[in-house]
Amino acid sequence: MGKATGFIEYERRPIPDRPPLERIKDWAEIHEPFEEDKVVTQGARCMDCGTPYCHTGIMLSNMASGCPINNLIPEWNDLVYKGKWREALDRLHKTNNFPEFTGRVCPAPCEGSCVLGVIEPPVTIKSIECAIIDKGFEEGWLTPCPPKIRTTKKVAVVGSGPAGLAAADQLNKAGHAVTVFERDDRIGGLLMYGIPNMKLEKSVVQRRVDLMTAEGIDFKTSIEIGKNLPAKQLTDEFDAVVLCCGATKPRDLAVEGRNLDGVHFAMQFLTRNTQGLLEAKDATAFEKAAKGKDVVVIGGGDTGTDCVGTSMRHGCNSISQLEIMPKPPVERDAGNPWPEWPKVYALDYGQEEAKAVFGQDPRQYLVSTKKFLGDDNGALRGILICDIQWKEENGRFSPQEVQGSEREIPAQLAFLAMGFLGPEDSIAEELDLERDNRSNVRADYGKFETSVEGVFAAGDMRRGQSLVVWAINEGRAAARECDRYLMGETSLP
Repeated sequence: MGKATGFIEYERRPIPDRPPLERIKDWAEIHEPFEEDKVVTQGARCMDCGTPYCHTGIMLSNMASGCPINNLIPEWNDLVYKGKWREALDRLHKTNNFPEFTGRVCPAPCEGSCVLGVIEPPVTIKSIECAIIDKGFEEGWLTPCPPKIRTTKKVAVVGSGPAGLAAADQLNKAGHAVTVFERDDRIGGLLMYGIPNMKLEKSVVQRRVDLMTAEGIDFKTSIEIGKNLPAKQLTDEFDAVVLCCGATKPRDLAVEGRNLDGVHFAMQFLTRNTQGLLEAKDATAFEKAAKGKDVVVIGGGDTGTDCVGTSMRHGCNSISQLEIMPKPPVERDAGNPWPEWPKVYALDYGQEEAKAVFGQDPRQYLVSTKKFLGDDNGALRGILICDIQWKEENGRFSPQEVQGSEREIPAQLAFLAMGFLGPEDSIAEELDLERDNRSNVRADYGKFETSVEGVFAAGDMRRGQSLVVWAINEGRAAARECDRYLMGETSLP
């Protein structure tokens, strides 16, 4: 521990974001460049905890508490404080293949369980992590390190999101010949097309993919397994297959008017917007889809926030975000004690931008959508909503409409951001994989092997919709078990 009294002397100061009214004018990342001396000071706030909960990675009340990949957080905080950035990078990479992703998009359950957070604002763990990896790339410390010894085994990884990339990286380190199949035209999965530029610039993703390519991983794009390439062909041609296809089946909203022009799944909007930006032309009708329109986002969470932020950059006329759950408290309540993830009210970047432009948080809580309203041409013109209250019946809570609360709000665009139901069916059906009661591919955590020998599953495809950091956890662990299956033993962590 560098400075025993650092947590007393210094206040929390994360890497600041650019002002909302400035950043909505472009698609660059919202964060300011980190200032090294200020990051060093923040590292000094890390306490010499007897039990550092920040890297426990356990589930409490169905939420992550601490880092799911067990990052050695106190160690690299201390190294940063001492100015030993290269050593800090080495410690960070011991557990995390892609800190440049988690340092930008992870909600930081580590900070929610920081011991200092019991009495003071927690350590700026996420900012320090991002600063370490960015300095590593800037200094040229990250260079290709292909394995010195190659095995004769071939492994196919299906899907190039965080789980697939983590599995591929680890299996390549073990010396296997790894081929990653991606159905989109670029590698990265949700990192490329599901998370917008202002949270994760695509050059950051491509930088890591280029490094992995130089280390010997073979990436193949525009190939959809189960459609234009049979899944059975992979099991025949490869010694093992790791499925990391995500939970990409969106939850729909079965109300009248759903098929009106202007009602879309959130991920369609985000994906086509990023495609248009990457191609540097108006390649899709979505690139300026929200310009001058009243936009309604149905659902909260990161995807909903990303729709808000994207619509703000398009220049929407107004923005509303409908939440069926109640507004969280400003501080932890008694039923949400530390070290659980703090379920408290906060403005994410998209809501902060909307408030800066329109004067208020765009979220409306305890609201339900009853009907999409169309004009004579079949286009969306508004949404009929109502207030709800949660009532308990037979031990279960259900939303009940508040009588007399029905009202119409204007909307020419509506985005459904209500989460995902599970993986798509084609691969599971072709390989006859067992599924659980949520339609996820059945594979026990810790083993990751499916009902078909030699076929493994990891990430959202196995556990359901979750965090990027959990996907990395599962990709790493599935690679370890795949390596054990291939070689009889494994040295992977």
